[in-house]
Amino acid sequence: MLQALKRIFSTQEIKTKIFFTLSMLLICRIGAYIPVPGINGDAVVQIFRQLTGGSQNLFQLVDIFSGGAFAQMTVVALGVMPYISASIIMQILVAVIPSLQREMRENGDAGRRKMGKGIRMMTIILALFQSALFAKYALSLNLSHPEIISSQILSTQLFGFSWLFYLVVMTTMSTGTLFLMWIGEQITERGLGNGISLIISIGILSSLPRTMGVILRQLNLDSQEPGQLTFSLIVVLSIIFVMIILGTIMIIQGTRKIPLQYARRVVGRRESQGGTSYIPLKINYAGVIPVIFASSLLMFPATIAQFLSKGTWLTSVVQSLAPGNWIYTALLVVLILFFTYFWTATQFHPEQIASDMKKNGAFIPGIRQGRPTQEFLESTMNRITLAGAVFLALIAVLPTLVGKILSIDASISHFFGGTSLLILVGVVLDTTKQIESHLLMKRYDGFMKKGRITGRI
Repeated sequence: MLQALKRIFSTQEIKTKIFFTLSMLLICRIGAYIPVPGINGDAVVQIFRQLTGGSQNLFQLVDIFSGGAFAQMTVVALGVMPYISASIIMQILVAVIPSLQREMRENGDAGRRKMGKGIRMMTIILALFQSALFAKYALSLNLSHPEIISSQILSTQLFGFSWLFYLVVMTTMSTGTLFLMWIGEQITERGLGNGISLIISIGILSSLPRTMGVILRQLNLDSQEPGQLTFSLIVVLSIIFVMIILGTIMIIQGTRKIPLQYARRVVGRRESQGGTSYIPLKINYAGVIPVIFASSLLMFPATIAQFLSKGTWLTSVVQSLAPGNWIYTALLVVLILFFTYFWTATQFHPEQIASDMKKNGAFIPGIRQGRPTQEFLESTMNRITLAGAVFLALIAVLPTLVGKILSIDASISHFFGGTSLLILVGVVLDTTKQIESHLLMKRYDGFMKKGRITGRI
């Protein structure tokens, strides 16, 4: 391991990318402690803990994804969720609008630039909308807890409307989201790994010290009385933790190898023998993207309902979409299945693979070239995608079920839960692959001598 780290930091390009990525992530964490002007961050945290309590709560899940910024009402409280929601909307529009599909296929660079511009514009709209709801929610909290918002900023009103407070909150939070989006793009282009996924992961990891503190308190080690947690429960959680990690690695790295054969060719006076190879079809082609998309899509309408519900019919909507509720769990499973197939369908192109195989004289044994090869690849990918999607959904909901059965605190189950852990493991694997590709380009033997990551040759 030490030798592998030495190889990494002996390569100037990789070292520069690592330091750039870490510095950008550090800036993200600094932003998570800068409250919106006019808001008392310490008071908000105390009230937030009282509101969430020990049960599973939507705001608690949002706070984990934002790395604690949501609870303190900081400038980056919205996190990258508006950007992810905008990406989902644009991906769906591309899938359902034939003109956008044609433009993306025929003019890839221009189409991607147009799509990126659309995602940014949609991100601004969603960030402004969510930050306005955030300001409304803060004002309602301030009625029962007057210490939250500064009286100076509330005194500036127009026809009884606190326009200055809304302006400050909407401007700062939307700017914070755009800044995180820019940092994520910079990390993707100039650093290591996917920038947006790394920002989400660092937010999840930032809750680790708080989660460990809750575990130690509930063990009640300073007293002879039994605590809420026992060492047997810790062992069970540890086993689940290891199982989820192993299962995630297996499902992300697993492939179905489709054998290929090449016809004999005559080049000049020499005849080249046909060789054998294979097409590695990934069991989970979409990685952890379905989990991120499903969680974000559930958070968006539920957060809006949470902000607006005060004795209205939206209260029942909030309760039904709360994490841990059976409706939330069912919707999460359905959305994971949907986005797994949706992302695979938009990124996997069997017609292109079949065309390239025909041009290169390659064929699958027993399958004719052209249309039959395309249909075979489609049916095979659909079958293995079903297995990957079901496994992803199972890992995502398993810790929630175990947490309910064992009556474990929500902050513990959320951190050790499938959604958070799936994202963390997936991001680590993706980043490790990028490091390995850079090392192999420099003619090193990758990052590890044993247990090579799938895709290395």
